[in-house]
Amino acid sequence: MKNKTQENLPEENFTNISGHTISGLGHIADDYDAALVDIWGVIHNGREGFPAAIEALQRFREQRGPVVLISNSPRPSVAIPAQFDEVGVPHDVYDAIVTSGDATIDELARRAPGPAFKLGPERDDKLYEDLALNFTEIEHAKFITCTGLFDDDNETPDDYTELLGQARELNIPMVCANPDVRVKKGDKLIYCGGALAQSYEDMGGEVIYAGKPYDAIYRLSRAWLKELTGYELDRSRVLAVGDNIHTDLLGAQNQNYDGLFVADGLSVGNSSAVANVLEKHGIYVKYMLSTLSW
Repeated sequence: MKNKTQENLPEENFTNISGHTISGLGHIADDYDAALVDIWGVIHNGREGFPAAIEALQRFREQRGPVVLISNSPRPSVAIPAQFDEVGVPHDVYDAIVTSGDATIDELARRAPGPAFKLGPERDDKLYEDLALNFTEIEHAKFITCTGLFDDDNETPDDYTELLGQARELNIPMVCANPDVRVKKGDKLIYCGGALAQSYEDMGGEVIYAGKPYDAIYRLSRAWLKELTGYELDRSRVLAVGDNIHTDLLGAQNQNYDGLFVADGLSVGNSSAVANVLEKHGIYVKYMLSTLSW
């Protein structure tokens, strides 16, 4: 399934499609024993943490059960705590972290030693530290490993038309470590690996995904929940929290988790518009909030 650009959605607390209203996570917390929570856009915006979301997750852990953070970051999960330190997110908001990078490592290991063409910024190179991969120019590569754009502050997918066209002519697959198309960095929208993957698919290229909404990242998340609780949780007792329709919400729906949609900082006008967007894409969400809070 292709990922689409995230829709703009309202900046208010919402009534969900089935008519319920919630004032915050505490309103529904008793119905769940664990939570799978997205990071970027829910807990922080790439520059600073969100105090209300931090408090909500701290209280959920204290009163209900484990929180597993589930992110489409192309970095391995061991790199995320250092990122939290940079944006002011304390470490007591989670019990475990699972990333698209974790799930991608398995796929890349099966393809080692390559050679591979590395597409993405140097900050994501930690993904490759324990992999015996050889890197080369596009014309000699057996596949592309994509974590994002080389310079996501200044580039767009249009800057990669020639490169992706060359890859398509060579008929080499792309392994996409981050299925997100766009995220907000502060007040700015930046493109992610999923935008390049989508462009490549539009050209007829083959793309392999591991992050949300695909199964691999959820299998890892369930393994962590079982480790933390000592038993396999019924999926009806797990709440999935996220701000992206085509990754967080679609993934939750595919995995039979109740979804809480956090539409932080986005706007199309009103809650009925949100419902129309969700209906258009065939996605049901049980709860909605403008920002994650208790």
